[in-house]
Amino acid sequence: MLTLSIIDAAAIFDWVIANINYWWVFLLMVIESSFIPFPSEVIVPPAAYLAVTGGNMNVTAVVVVATAGAIVGALVNYFLAIWIGRPLVYKFANSNIGHACLIDEAKVNNAERYFEQHGAISTFIGRLIPAVRQLISIPAGLARMNIGKFIAFTGLGALLWNAVLGALGYWLGSTVPLNDLYVSVEKYNTYLSYFGIIIGLVCVAIIIRNVLKHRIK
Repeated sequence: MLTLSIIDAAAIFDWVIANINYWWVFLLMVIESSFIPFPSEVIVPPAAYLAVTGGNMNVTAVVVVATAGAIVGALVNYFLAIWIGRPLVYKFANSNIGHACLIDEAKVNNAERYFEQHGAISTFIGRLIPAVRQLISIPAGLARMNIGKFIAFTGLGALLWNAVLGALGYWLGSTVPLNDLYVSVEKYNTYLSYFGIIIGLVCVAIIIRNVLKHRIK
């Protein structure tokens, strides 16, 4: 599974199977979406799987609760970036070291304005890309992206991703036994991760093309 090596995804998966409920889905997704790296792939699919195979949960409710948790976790990063990260960025931009690196306050302001204009789609797409999902909230906070817009596009991206994971768990609930669930989720998550990376690269290419076209004009 494409997660950080410090995380024993298999052990977490087994724990989720034994203990998961709506509260844990919400709390673990808050953690997954904040600054603590944690794989959503070991939360939503097994919860959806158990909902299909006789658990006390509903697949749709699992996706909704997971999305709510993802939004709360993203807001943690967003406000930390505003309260802690933003002052540090401006302090660096106004320092001699920052100037030596060709960074000044005007350039930081320009970057903030650019993210305000294009950050919505970046926030949405970022929720679909491995390793970027947890980080995309930071530049949004640094740029003081409109909070309503941030919640809306973060929620849409998280909802799409969680719906895909929920659908995977739902499908596996009728095709594989519980003992084979982790291996199956790991297999398909690899494909989903590659797909997310491809989406990210395409979006970056489009943004670069638009920037270059603007400069040429």
